[in-house]
Amino acid sequence: MSTHRITVEVNGAVYKRTVSPRLMLSDFIRHELHLTGTHVGCEHGVCGACTVQLDGDGVRSCLLFAVQADGSAIRTVEGMADGPELHPLQAAFSAAHALQCGFCTPGLLMTIESMLDELSTMTEPEIREALSGNICRCTGYQGIVEAVKATVDSRRKEGR
Repeated sequence: MSTHRITVEVNGAVYKRTVSPRLMLSDFIRHELHLTGTHVGCEHGVCGACTVQLDGDGVRSCLLFAVQADGSAIRTVEGMADGPELHPLQAAFSAAHALQCGFCTPGLLMTIESMLDELSTMTEPEIREALSGNICRCTGYQGIVEAVKATVDSRRKEGR
């Protein structure tokens, strides 16, 4: 079996690993780097639970091979908080009760954060449409939409 040497930056740390060409990025993150905040749901790119940011864009890590991320910067949910201080989006999720079981939450956070600038100009129906690629079976999405709006409003007040 052939292997490939990859170098990736994950949450600011550089990792050099030798991987199978068929190793999914989600499995690399979870099993090679032991960052288990990236959840694997459907393994078909439909549910959004495995969303991470690859060079700033939200991507489904279950649809990419680890070798495709060679030379890229990856951000997972573990890279959001600043030590014990929650990222403003995480704090908004907590305040709006935007999570229940929490399985979808990391993927939602990664998706939303990568789209915050775009979301700032959207109406509630447009926000819901933008998040439709992330499935949550518990919350009914109202708390999630409220958290997005609160984060967008806070950023607007800060001039971002």
